[in-house]
Amino acid sequence: MADPTEQPSYRDVPVGDQGELASAWTSPAGPSPARIYDYLLGGKDNYAADRAAAEKVLSVVPHGRGIARANRRFLLRAVRYMAGQGIAQFIELGTGLPTRPAVHEAARSLVPDARVLYVDNDPTVTVHNHALLAGHEGIEAVLGDLREPYGIFASPELERLIDFDQPTGVLFVAVLHFIPPEDDPESTVRAFTKYLAPGSHLALSHVTSDGTDPDVIGAIDDVYKAASTPAVFRTADQIRAFFADVDLIPPGLADVTAWPRVSPPAQRPALRVLAGVGRRPAAGSRRW
Repeated sequence: MADPTEQPSYRDVPVGDQGELASAWTSPAGPSPARIYDYLLGGKDNYAADRAAAEKVLSVVPHGRGIARANRRFLLRAVRYMAGQGIAQFIELGTGLPTRPAVHEAARSLVPDARVLYVDNDPTVTVHNHALLAGHEGIEAVLGDLREPYGIFASPELERLIDFDQPTGVLFVAVLHFIPPEDDPESTVRAFTKYLAPGSHLALSHVTSDGTDPDVIGAIDDVYKAASTPAVFRTADQIRAFFADVDLIPPGLADVTAWPRVSPPAQRPALRVLAGVGRRPAAGSRRW
């Protein structure tokens, strides 16, 4: 299997396709969560401000790169699990910069014609994804804000790819902790889950205040205040509430470094991330 930390770059796109992409990367407005994550995964598409922010995180969470890689492994395992259940269409929300294997690569390893819609609110990320996904039938990237889900539903890209009468895999991996309470992330998740056909799945990971060192929470809060979005820590109960419209599959919410097992880490980590996958039950009517 390809290394999940192997990152494509706009530098890898053929020269003739780089114009719009390269220009989008010339004026960073401070650190970005997508580029910080890219740096933690060993990627190439980040700037000095992103690297400095990431190093501040690593100064209080020395195992931060391992957590980032574990989160990526969770995403890929969840996608393969869903594809193994027969799901052939996926929506990844808060995609971030492309990382290999990507969602479509993981899904198509089991379902060759799986369709994937990548959604991000960062125009640079979307331009980057457009360039790297060009020519891949059944895969599209769209600029969309999770806080305005009905704008995503109205996009022609979603209309072309996603049939909500069929089971869908919806992925909120390491993204909801960038939505503050006043923007009502619960309503965002509910907007998607209420349309899901029985047999659909929801995958989600999120930083948690439960078991995370308070000094770490403070340090990460300071780092992301300078970035384009804040970082919001939630309790395990608050994270579990995102699964209100689906049934959590075993082991339920688990440490991202262990999922799909429930075994706790060998030692208490400075930063905890919880992850889970839920299934839309077959019985009952949809919650329109």
